[in-house]
Amino acid sequence: MKMNEMNSATATAAARRRPRTDMRTRDLVNQAVGSIPTLGLQRAAEFLAAMNVPAEIAVRTLVYPERRRAS
Repeated sequence: MKMNEMNSATATAAARRRPRTDMRTRDLVNQAVGSIPTLGLQRAAEFLAAMNVPAEIAVRTLVYPERRRAS
């Protein structure tokens, strides 16, 4: 895939996203991401699981930070 095709695909996906409505999950994800440098990825993932953040969201935000939404 060419770079301009990737940018177009990313822009299309962003346009399809629904507005964020779950501020609790946003705050939990931000807390987990912020803890990665000190606690590590595993502990951040465990925290999100313990807080009942859906696995799809946890994986997307922890493993693929470029896919995170702006706060």
